[in-house]
Amino acid sequence: MPTELSLSQRGVTLIELVVFIVVVSIALTAMISAMNYNLVKSVDPVVQMRALECAQAKLDEISARKFDENSPTGGVPACGSAEAGAVACAGIAAEAQLDDVGDFAGQVDNSNPDCSISVTVVNAGGDLGLPADQARRVTVNVTSPGGGQATLSTYRSNF
Repeated sequence: MPTELSLSQRGVTLIELVVFIVVVSIALTAMISAMNYNLVKSVDPVVQMRALECAQAKLDEISARKFDENSPTGGVPACGSAEAGAVACAGIAAEAQLDDVGDFAGQVDNSNPDCSISVTVVNAGGDLGLPADQARRVTVNVTSPGGGQATLSTYRSNF
C-alpha cells in the first residue's frame, strides 16, 4: 500500500532548479573573471623587475668607465681642472670604443631580447653646483617586450 508523501519529503521543483543553476552560474562567472584578472596581472612584477635589472646592469657598465676620454687612469688630475698637468676634457661624443661615460651618449642597444635600452648622457654640473662640464647625468631607459619600463639616472662627476 503506497504511502502519501508529506510536504517535507517532496523534491525540488523545476523553477527552483533553474533558479539554483542561474545563481551558481553567476557566482562562478564572477569568481572565474576575478581569478583571470589576478592571473594576468601577476606577471607584471616579473616584467617590471626584468626591465629594472636590465637598466641597472647598463647603468653599472657605464658607471664603471672613466669620466672623459682625456681623464687619466685613476682620474687625477681631473681633466678640465686647474691642477698642474690637467688637460682639457674632450666632452660628450659617442664613439664605438666605449671607454668613457660620454661614449654612451645616444646609444641604443637591442642586442638583449629581454629589453631594449637607450642611453642619454648630458653635462649636468650645474645640477650639483659644479661647472657644467664637470659632471654628467646618465639616464638609461629600458623597455621590455612584456611592456615593462624602467628609467634610471645617475650623476658621474669628474674627480
